[in-house]
Amino acid sequence: MSETQAELHICTTCRANLPLVEGQPVLGRVLFDRVAAQLASETVALRSVVCLGNCVQGCSAAVTQQGKWSYLLGHLTPDHAADLIAYADRFAASENGTVWRSQRADSLRDTIVARIPGFGFVQKETA
Repeated sequence: MSETQAELHICTTCRANLPLVEGQPVLGRVLFDRVAAQLASETVALRSVVCLGNCVQGCSAAVTQQGKWSYLLGHLTPDHAADLIAYADRFAASENGTVWRSQRADSLRDTIVARIPGFGFVQKETA
């Protein structure tokens, strides 16, 4: 990963609090696979992760980049794949990682669970 490339981490063990059904992939893996199939971005690297600890809020993903805010997203489904890629691209292009609610796809407007200072992040905005 370069400093200009964001990382999109998708939990591949998320099952959205649904019971495991033998022979059926978990929803987190399906989401990851859909993103992997659609991702054609030079500014976003896709990473799988085992458990983001956000199980009660469904499928989860995190977007990170050195020196920027990091975001944890929940309530995702495989149908969010294209919007999640667009969000990660906007995140990568932003100065500090902030992608305002009005700049996110409608499907992602209420999915931000947490905002976390990223590695090397220095607060530049004031409250």
